[in-house]
Amino acid sequence: MTDMTTGNISKQLIRFTIPLILANLFQLSYNAADSIIVGRFAGTEALAAVGTANPIINITIFFIIGICTGASVLMSEYFGEGNIKKFKREVSTTMIAGFIFTLLLIIICVILTKPILRLINTPEEILLAATSYLRIIFFGLIFTFLYNVFASTLRSIGDSKTPLIFLSIASVLNVVMDLMFVIIFKMGVNGAAIATVIAEMLSSIFCFIYVYKKVPMLHFSKEEIVLDRALLNITAKYSWVSAMQQTCLYVGKVLVQGAINPLGVDAIATFNAVNRVDDFAFTPQQSIAVAMTTFLAQNRGAKKHKRIKQGFWIGMKLETIYWGLIGIVVYFGAQNLMQLFVPSKDSKVVEFGVIYLQLMAFFYILPSWTNGIQGYFRGMGDLKVTLRSTFVQIVARVLFAYLLIPKMGIVGVALSCLAGWIVMLTYEIPLCIKHRSTY
Repeated sequence: MTDMTTGNISKQLIRFTIPLILANLFQLSYNAADSIIVGRFAGTEALAAVGTANPIINITIFFIIGICTGASVLMSEYFGEGNIKKFKREVSTTMIAGFIFTLLLIIICVILTKPILRLINTPEEILLAATSYLRIIFFGLIFTFLYNVFASTLRSIGDSKTPLIFLSIASVLNVVMDLMFVIIFKMGVNGAAIATVIAEMLSSIFCFIYVYKKVPMLHFSKEEIVLDRALLNITAKYSWVSAMQQTCLYVGKVLVQGAINPLGVDAIATFNAVNRVDDFAFTPQQSIAVAMTTFLAQNRGAKKHKRIKQGFWIGMKLETIYWGLIGIVVYFGAQNLMQLFVPSKDSKVVEFGVIYLQLMAFFYILPSWTNGIQGYFRGMGDLKVTLRSTFVQIVARVLFAYLLIPKMGIVGVALSCLAGWIVMLTYEIPLCIKHRSTY
């Protein structure tokens, strides 16, 4: 456990952020492993099937993550107050309600898989593979919830290292299983999906065992396992807004996917590959924002106003420094990054992907700032701003995507992202300045 209401702010944010970044990089690595291994050993159509499915998967996964993130703001606040009884009731309420909700989500998603794929103009030659891949992943969502609720609970008390350890182990196992199922057993996209589900199951089991053996504060008697209606209402408000904010982003990606799909299999495969690289750029930015959220929520609970202001600026500096590093890597390494997915240098997928990535290397500065500002508003308990700002960003991105992609192809995707982030910052910055001046 780490109390962030006292001590050196920079060190606390960095120490908390690094395990989060590493955890997310491991998460991304076993997601990217599906695409890399499938693309190299099952072909371009298989890569396109996974690529078409991924934005839909991300909607459900990040909806679940959003629920856990919203609840973790309350957990951090109650922990910062020193109100352990209320903290434990919040954990219990989140776990029970989230488990029930995830089961319902699985049923709905499995039923609607094929209609959703048809809705986004998925080519017939990859429809069957994409449907099969999606349904297997959907059945594993219960493990996605269990891991994320345990991880969010541990992070709310300042422990970001333990979830990293278990996720890293599961990530390595996932890659091994990917290689075995896809290459040796020739199971194609289904093998990649099964490997992902098993990895998620293992990470959730590891977290449960650790909490049971090593964190006495998170042991619950029968009387403490309750669904507190009052807390459920508050949690639902926080979690719903956080989940909608997370989901809104990926709904936008699905809509953009709908503009990409008519361009053909090469364009779909390119979009899948560059999205994986984008994830490696964006997710650490989001990790820094999550660290800011936990820090600010704890200090808000402890009423440490000066530390809140200092924590915000230090977090924004970390976001900008990270952009400088990732921008250099992506710009100069674009060719090599694309060849991870498609080995041929002359492939259209590689050619299109390099153009996209070298543009995005400069654009990544904008989401680094938007993520930092959103981390601030989440930590201050004002999640409506994060939802609204994400919504206006997605509306702008989708509108520009459908205007630009038919004329400019993959370049249109990059420019539509740029337009969305500019609109988002135009909305967020005045609100942030006003909020900070009155707090």
